[in-house]
Amino acid sequence: MTTKIERRLKIKARFRVKVRGTENCPRLCVFRSNKQIYAQIIDDLSGKTLISASSLKAEDKVAKKEQAAKVGAQVAKAALESGISSVVF
Repeated sequence: MTTKIERRLKIKARFRVKVRGTENCPRLCVFRSNKQIYAQIIDDLSGKTLISASSLKAEDKVAKKEQAAKVGAQVAKAALESGISSVVF
């Protein structure tokens, strides 16, 4: 019987075999906690995070959908500024 953590690691390994980010088309990783939302654009070949954004700096409390929209807009703006036009999600 596997534990919750072991099961989660198996799922992550299966997913990462199928989805790989390259320099031309990096991977978009989104993490949502109970209070915040985080997004990163990652180049898996070099193992580096190219762009990151989160809802930690938001001054006012807004709904989750609005937080997600703001973080998405931040990531998209930063990606376009750095010359990234497409990502793997």
